[in-house]
Amino acid sequence: MLTFRCKIPRTTHRTLFTTTTTPPPPQDAIAALVLTTDPKTLTTTLEAHPVLWTPELVTGVLKRLWNHGPKALQFFDALDHHRAYAHSASAFDHAVDIAARLRRYHTVWALLARMRARRLGPTPKTFAIVAERYAAAGKPDKAVRIFLSMHHHGCSQDLNSFNTILDVLCKSKRVEKAYSLLKVFRGRFRADTISYNIIANGFCLINRTPRALEVLREMVERGLEPSLTTYNILLKGFFRAGQIKEGWEFFLQMKRRKCEIDVVTYTTVVHGFGVAGEVKRARKVFDEMIGMGVLPSVATYNALIQVLCKKDSVENAIVVFEEMLRKGYVPNSTTYNVVIRGLCHAGKMDEAMEYIRRMKDDECEPNVQTYNLLIRYHCDAGEIDKGLEVFEKMGSGECLPNLDTYNVLISSMFVRKKSDDLLVAGKLLIEMVDRGFLPRKFTFNRVLNGLLLTGNQGFAKEILRLQSKCGRLPSQFRL
Repeated sequence: MLTFRCKIPRTTHRTLFTTTTTPPPPQDAIAALVLTTDPKTLTTTLEAHPVLWTPELVTGVLKRLWNHGPKALQFFDALDHHRAYAHSASAFDHAVDIAARLRRYHTVWALLARMRARRLGPTPKTFAIVAERYAAAGKPDKAVRIFLSMHHHGCSQDLNSFNTILDVLCKSKRVEKAYSLLKVFRGRFRADTISYNIIANGFCLINRTPRALEVLREMVERGLEPSLTTYNILLKGFFRAGQIKEGWEFFLQMKRRKCEIDVVTYTTVVHGFGVAGEVKRARKVFDEMIGMGVLPSVATYNALIQVLCKKDSVENAIVVFEEMLRKGYVPNSTTYNVVIRGLCHAGKMDEAMEYIRRMKDDECEPNVQTYNLLIRYHCDAGEIDKGLEVFEKMGSGECLPNLDTYNVLISSMFVRKKSDDLLVAGKLLIEMVDRGFLPRKFTFNRVLNGLLLTGNQGFAKEILRLQSKCGRLPSQFRL
């Protein structure tokens, strides 16, 4: 983690991030150990560590190190030499996912070979992970080829794996490709309602509800019965596309057809009206839901609280939050983050800090989104030193910064137009690459230009070399 040479004033909210006397969970302690240990001695350090290594502990550590991919893989490889422990299929899947996210495809296939040699897989889940990462990297054709070649790796294809590849393609917005694949293989795999739901949801994700309706009609023509999930997908599609009138009419049709409307249906309508700024209608649907004997879920309360924070007032959102507690609901990290975001947006930072305390008291640990919220709002308020202070507290292994954290901080370094701030931006850029994140070309160019304009040519050359290594070199530069 970077150590910034800047004086950070002591503030009252520092106590939120100080360590307590309670020992950290084993996975946190081990993650911190991995982050601070020289990779050359990590194997012997882990061998000597007085802990009982279990698959659950190892996957817990890998999750903690998720936002430092290179360190996570070092930990996985070092522990692979342990005399009293052998990696589970779950640990391999996590390692495969991390390597694929880092686009270390040679490592991915080496891990798959090791899984097969140890008769741990690869399983359909493993291939789903790999396919999803290729699709996310802009390689949907490769993702399809991976699915089609599963049997060559000792893993047979079935309807579940077929639906998985359809879902992977749709979530990466390659819906037409997924639809074509469905048409080619629906006979071989006996495509079911879930298959068509996936395609319909894919079209809704790209705001093409007419195509989703066509999929619904085709589904019925092929003798498949739409499920409540099908209707909920289409309902959400209308609201997502801003088609409020159509969404409401679809909801009324569901009622007229005696569909067994559930909590997901109501939550979708509450959120849809709220996003459109129709807070009264959102609240009316929420009250109707309770009157119909459908109990709200935590997700329903989250939707209503978010709506009130964005379109009404944070005070009214807090009233609903307290009502939720009185009724015995346990808020999750999303609930707290929505309230904290609302308070920060209203400029009520002290109250936001109080909700972070309550979050910890409820044994709901702040996550990376919580920290990112604080960093963003401190930086937006011009309190960049406070934002950096929060960032420093993320380096213990309990909650490592992610790509968004670095992007927010790097962007804020340009506000004061100070040479020292731009040096910090350069250091952040180097650190994020070291942790396995791939900055956008825009981020590289912005930092590079800032360093050049402030006379930091030597550091600019270092950034330029890093940019070339990452394949983000602008055409006008030559090393």
